[in-house]
Amino acid sequence: MSSVSPIQIPSRLPLLLTHEGVLLPGSTMRTSVDSARNLQLVRSRLLKGTSLQSTILGVIPNTPDPASDAQDLPPLHRIGTAALAVQVVGSNWPKPHYTLLITGLCRFQIVQVLKEKPYPVAEVEQLDRLEEFPNASKTREELGELSEQFYKYAVQILDAVSLEERFKMTIPLLVRQIEGLKLLQKTRKHKQDDDKRVIAIRPIRRITHIPGTLEDEDEDEDHDDIVMLEKKIRTSSMPEQAHKVCVKEIKRLKKMPQSMPEYALTRNYLELMVELPWNKSTTDRLDIRAARILLDNDHYAMEKLKKRVLEYLAVRQLKNNLKGPILCFVGPPGVGKTSVGRSVAKTLGREFHRIALGGVCDQSDIRGHRRTYVGSMPGRIINGLKTVGVNNPVFLLDEVDKLGKSLQGDPAAALLEVLDPEQNHNFTDHYLNVAFDLSQVLFIATANTTATIPPALLDRMEIIQVPGYTQEEKIEIAHRHLIPKQLEQHGLTPQQIQIPQVTTLDIITRYTREAGVRSLDRKFGAICRAVAVKVAEGPHKEAKLDRSNVAEGEGCKEHILEDAKSESVSDTTDLGLPPEMPILIDFHALKDILGPPMYEMEVSERLSQPGVAIGLAWTPLGGEIMFVEASRMDGEGQLTLTGQLGDVMKESAHLAISWLRSNAKKYHLTNASGSFDLLDNTDIHLHFPAGAVTKDGPSAGVTIVTCLASLFSGRLVRSDVAMTGEITLRGLVLPVGGIKDKVLAAHRAGLKRVIIPQRNEKDLEEIPGNVRQDLSFVTAGCLDEVLNAAFDGGFTVKTRPGLLNSKL
Repeated sequence: MSSVSPIQIPSRLPLLLTHEGVLLPGSTMRTSVDSARNLQLVRSRLLKGTSLQSTILGVIPNTPDPASDAQDLPPLHRIGTAALAVQVVGSNWPKPHYTLLITGLCRFQIVQVLKEKPYPVAEVEQLDRLEEFPNASKTREELGELSEQFYKYAVQILDAVSLEERFKMTIPLLVRQIEGLKLLQKTRKHKQDDDKRVIAIRPIRRITHIPGTLEDEDEDEDHDDIVMLEKKIRTSSMPEQAHKVCVKEIKRLKKMPQSMPEYALTRNYLELMVELPWNKSTTDRLDIRAARILLDNDHYAMEKLKKRVLEYLAVRQLKNNLKGPILCFVGPPGVGKTSVGRSVAKTLGREFHRIALGGVCDQSDIRGHRRTYVGSMPGRIINGLKTVGVNNPVFLLDEVDKLGKSLQGDPAAALLEVLDPEQNHNFTDHYLNVAFDLSQVLFIATANTTATIPPALLDRMEIIQVPGYTQEEKIEIAHRHLIPKQLEQHGLTPQQIQIPQVTTLDIITRYTREAGVRSLDRKFGAICRAVAVKVAEGPHKEAKLDRSNVAEGEGCKEHILEDAKSESVSDTTDLGLPPEMPILIDFHALKDILGPPMYEMEVSERLSQPGVAIGLAWTPLGGEIMFVEASRMDGEGQLTLTGQLGDVMKESAHLAISWLRSNAKKYHLTNASGSFDLLDNTDIHLHFPAGAVTKDGPSAGVTIVTCLASLFSGRLVRSDVAMTGEITLRGLVLPVGGIKDKVLAAHRAGLKRVIIPQRNEKDLEEIPGNVRQDLSFVTAGCLDEVLNAAFDGGFTVKTRPGLLNSKL
């Protein structure tokens, strides 16, 4: 028997009331201090004390919540543990509190409480004279090897004063726990020999665990999952390099305790590796005729885009191992770029997955996070492959022009490897850390403009322009796709509502002004909702919506037409009306449902005085017409520009005024005082309406010259003319971009003549035939030709022979 090791404690101890557990002699615990009494004890005794005895406290288990600041001291347990405060840590969040690390020394019994405030102090009697007994020491050490928690009857053991009583209570508990744990180990050894090392290091259960309980079943399930995972790795068709990595990781997983954070990370990694479609793919449908019919049924117009898809199918039919092309559809919103990507996947018989890139500013979204980071996960490319389950899907990278950049990297740079056919067969995600073949994936990117796409990324993609629709194309799209879709979504049938093509044209020209058809689709939705209300109210004898006898501001009213000569029923009155007729949507019904027209033709009104001209602009939303206004007043020869103009457009304005000043005598342009010096005692103000919209670019040069020429000559610019083109100081007209979108904008606005640079004549071939028939095109190589075409009767005495005025 070893020698006795007495521990002597002070006869008066400050009492720390804790409800977080029972501290036994020889054990260590952390406890939170946040009640007023305990906080005062720590501040007065521990933080200010200097002697060793000032760090000895009396720890009393307390059933009531010690955080309550009751005035009276709660009933105290008579037996406590003297403890040594080893560490004190303070914090102010979410409220002031301390965390104590305390070690139990021996037990004591409260003789009497000496004081209660500011913290309780009691006279105590020491109960323990600790002495090591071989049997107890051996039992405790053996249990410590197998279990981390063995305090089930902590309070009862604390209250056992005599040594004999304590041994009688604790040793049977310890022996029973040891036998149970040995039996558990023996059972697991027989179950599977190769799992010995895993069992030896697994966390031991609480003393209350009995073999065969739910916890035991959970471990069995985890073990079975690991065995199943190992089987999947052996039978998978992943490349050799990936297989080696998985075998190495599964071995690490077997040796790893489940409580380690890396256990779940490694298991998730292995599950992803076996779920990836390393060699699983779909078979392409390569019937060119069927593909053409399917594309034509799903999408009207878009001939260039559909032609490129059919070309890919044809080459794929001749060469099976063709690498997937990298296509980029560029066009305004609402023209069907995303839906075309879905149709391409449907045509090929492939899986489709959309990845939204708008606003992405972290390169880890593309390439994944390294597994050393907490919460790491694969990038969107690998995650998308896991979702579709095949290695040759159609990936739509939506809004690639709206990628951001931040301190976390440049996602556009990370896409360089993904979208390079010469590199993406060996794409390495940071999370996987092994190569994956992306060469069979058909990538389709969409963008509104190429201006914001980095040049290196743009170079890797095949750009296919998807321009806006003409009015005729919108009418066809509306009656083929939009109206049937809205009728289905609102539970209506063609027998309940009719929208004639003339009504559709009114909606397109008076209620929308866009390159795509999204606003048009919303207008049809509003009409269907209004009709759904009328249908839900009950049967009707006649269903034409009219504003007859309807007061201003009232909602949509149903008007029963009884006139036998009515336009909609003139041929059927003698035969008798059917009990129900479809609701006919005409212009009056549009006004009731959609309100007054949003876009009235105001071109002729705005060009009713000198100093106004119409230009054509390109925006990511499509082409737009743009008015330019000029005025002059007495001043000091200053040029004022307003309308949120960029630097390039400001320079175009200065070029225009300089060219006009140098050619003032030729065109007989004078200021208010009759001088050919146009800025002599004269200020000029140029304004571009829609001042809240930023404008820039060189294509407004010819419009500014025409506007100023009109101002100084006093002549009106033709109200049916729009123009675009860059100018030089010598009066040349240079080519610009976006001709098709600009021409379509002029056509939507009802204009009849369009002036474009001569070197843009080749772009007219992309204009639909019906639009070319409605418009007259003037191709100009110099400003003389522009002015001659912009004014009735020409602008100079002698028209230059180079003028080409063609009706195409």
